[in-house]
Amino acid sequence: MNGPLWIIGCPSHLGGADTELWDTMQLWRSYNVPLRLTPTWTIPDEWRRKCQDIGVEIVSVPNPQELAKREDLEGATVISYCNGEFLKIAPMFAEKHCRVIWVNCMCWVFDAEREYYKTHGPFDTYIFQSNYQKSLMLPDLAQYGVKEEQTNVIHSPFELNSFPFGPRPHVAGTEFYVGRLSRPDPGKFSSNLWPIYTRVPYAQLHARVMGWDAEVEKKLGPPPPWAEVLPACAQSSQAFLSSLHAMVPINGGCKENWPRTGLEAMAAGVPIVTQNEWGWREMVQHGKTGFLCDNDADLAYYTALLAHDEALRLEMAQTAHDVLVTDLANRNVIGQKWCTVLGHESDIGA
Repeated sequence: MNGPLWIIGCPSHLGGADTELWDTMQLWRSYNVPLRLTPTWTIPDEWRRKCQDIGVEIVSVPNPQELAKREDLEGATVISYCNGEFLKIAPMFAEKHCRVIWVNCMCWVFDAEREYYKTHGPFDTYIFQSNYQKSLMLPDLAQYGVKEEQTNVIHSPFELNSFPFGPRPHVAGTEFYVGRLSRPDPGKFSSNLWPIYTRVPYAQLHARVMGWDAEVEKKLGPPPPWAEVLPACAQSSQAFLSSLHAMVPINGGCKENWPRTGLEAMAAGVPIVTQNEWGWREMVQHGKTGFLCDNDADLAYYTALLAHDEALRLEMAQTAHDVLVTDLANRNVIGQKWCTVLGHESDIGA
C-alpha cells in the first residue's frame, strides 16, 4: 500500500456499517496503518476529535469537485463502507487510478453499484463479513466481472472494552426483560414481533425495543402495555443491553449479514434467541451460545426457557462471551487478514 489508507465516509453511533467502520479504524491504527479520512461531506465535532485522537488525518472538503483536485488522491488505496455518496463519485477514483476496496454490509447489490459496474467494471477488492453474505452476493457480482480472488471474508472487528461483560441477574418469578435494537427500518422488524413476545410462556415478561419510529409502528402496530419502545439512540447500546435478560431480535424483510447487535449482546452477557437464518447461523451455536429457532413457537419456547432456568442463561452468556473473544472477534486473526489485504507489514501489530 502506497501512502495512507484513504477512507471515504465517516463513523457514527447509528447503523452497523458506520459503527463497524469505527471499530475497524481502531484496529487498523493498532497495527500502525496510516489513515486518511474524507467525510461525505461534513463531520460532527465529536467524531473529528475521536478520529484525531487515534491519529487519523482528516481531509475535509465541501464537495466532490474539491476532492478531485487533491493530487495525493492519485494512485491511493481508497476504502468505503456501504456509503451512498461514495457510489455517486466512484468514477473519480477510477480516473485517479486508485485501488478501491468496497465493503457492502448488506446482502444485496445496490442499484448505484450496478450502474457503476456497467460502465467501469468492478472495484478492485471486496470485503464480506460472513460466508453467508459472500455466498449470496458473489454470484450476482460475478455477472459484472468480480472474480473469487478479488474477494475476502473478514469478520467485523469489535471493541470488547466498549461492552463490559455483566449479565443482568434474574430471579425466577420476577420481571424478565427481553428486547431488540436496530436502526428504525421496518425491514428490520417482523410484523409478528408482538404476537411472538405475547406467546412466551412466562407471566412477568417485559419488552424493550429501541429503534422505533412511526413507520415501524405502522407495520407492527402500537406496543402492548408491557412493552417500552424507544427511538434510535435514545440510550447507548451498552446501557440498553444491560437492561435486558435476553435479546430476541426477529427480522422482517432485511436479511442479516453479520449482525453487530449480536456481537454486542454476546459481549455484554445477553443470550440471543433468534431466527435460524442468514448470518445468525455463523454467529450463534444453537444450545451453546444462543438459540436458533425455526418458527415462532420455538422463539417463544426458548425465550421462556431462559426465563425459567437462570443457571442455563448465565452459562450460555459466559460461553458466548468466550467464543466472541477467542473466535468471532479475535483481534489478531482479523488484524492479520486486514494486513494481508492492505499489503501492510503486521509484525508491529497488536
